[in-house]
Amino acid sequence: QSLLCHLLSSSKWESNEAETSTFISALGYTSADYYCHLVKNMVVSLVTELRENQFNGLSIQENISASRVNAISIFCVPLITLPDLTPLLETLLLYHGGSSKEVLSSEFLEAVNEAFLKKKISLPESAVFSLWLRHLPSLEKATLHLLDQVFSIQLNSLEEVACIIKDSLLPQAASHPAIFRIVNEIFKNALMETDGTSEVITIIKVFTQLFLLAYQNENKQPKFPLKAYFPYHHQPLVRSLVRRPFELSTTYWSQHVKHISDMLKALVEDTNVSSLTDLFEIWFLVACFGEWLDIAAEQLLKAAVESDPVLWLLAFYYCPKNENQQRTQTMVEAQAVYNHLMMLFSCTDLSLKDLEAAVCRVTGIERCCNQRLTMHLLTNFLLFSSGGHKIAQECIYHITEITDTSKEVYNLLIHTAYRLNHSGEENQRTVKLMHELLQKLKLKV
Repeated sequence: QSLLCHLLSSSKWESNEAETSTFISALGYTSADYYCHLVKNMVVSLVTELRENQFNGLSIQENISASRVNAISIFCVPLITLPDLTPLLETLLLYHGGSSKEVLSSEFLEAVNEAFLKKKISLPESAVFSLWLRHLPSLEKATLHLLDQVFSIQLNSLEEVACIIKDSLLPQAASHPAIFRIVNEIFKNALMETDGTSEVITIIKVFTQLFLLAYQNENKQPKFPLKAYFPYHHQPLVRSLVRRPFELSTTYWSQHVKHISDMLKALVEDTNVSSLTDLFEIWFLVACFGEWLDIAAEQLLKAAVESDPVLWLLAFYYCPKNENQQRTQTMVEAQAVYNHLMMLFSCTDLSLKDLEAAVCRVTGIERCCNQRLTMHLLTNFLLFSSGGHKIAQECIYHITEITDTSKEVYNLLIHTAYRLNHSGEENQRTVKLMHELLQKLKLKV
């Protein structure tokens, strides 16, 4: 029966469906069973052929030709979503013959990537990573697909964003420096094209956190040094930014933030950093590790810290260019707001009028960078001060009615909620307030 099935599948009868059906029936098969078995056998045969060629060290004369492998990949294109074909897809994606050129059809690689992104097929991580390493357009498309996914939903929480990003497999694939650097370049372009929109910055920050988890968990012994991922950056600064907050005791956070600020200031004020491109690269590195920026703003209010270096760090983030002394002016204004808020920090009975000076700075500032930094400090004051909770909703509603800062405050709150949820800090009152504010702001963003 097996021999007749084989002869039948390769004979002229195959072109005559009626006769083929008769023979299949006579052999005791249904058409569905026959073709199902035929495909399975063909897949097993091709997988065996490819694997033996790759792993048994055959001589050059015995190797499968590149054209043969290319032909197999083309044969798969119409059948990509067929579950029985998955072992062959995996074997092809992991196949590396002796040729220095790509042996798989670009049509095949694009079709597999498209089916994977649309969740029509499921592939092992190793096969997906190999696909993206050997076919740059597929990696680019996967990254843009991720951006589209996050942009298409309303951000309710960073947990939701983290789930989408992790599900894309990009942070895990980025354990390979080539993939990490390409994805980072795409993020940079997206950031510039959207004029620094907070959604893109959120994606970058969460992606970087998930990448670090994947990098550090890779058998506890990463294959590549950090320099492979950040080759053109000041390595001591990179090592400081890569340290996750949970790796340090909270008592050392202020010291660590100051250390980051001091190194960053020395770099930025270096006469060699003359071009805007150099400045943007430094700023982008800091933005990727935005967790430390959020902690810096909190430490200003919650801990006894030296305010100058921390304010400088925040002023640089919100105002990286110092044309016409903009950053210097931003620091002066931020220092005034900070001093005012610290005088009120321990007061348990506050009214909106008490915060009038800070509120006026938010609503009356023309420069966007100053407004965003002041709003960051004020929001943290409302969340963490003794009397801030009572007037938080009234204050934020008042400010966002006058200014276009609803999205900024909303993003700041979901970042803070995410960090508190994962840091083990127990402050139920603050968490409850954040959720109330998020519910109100959700209608405005």
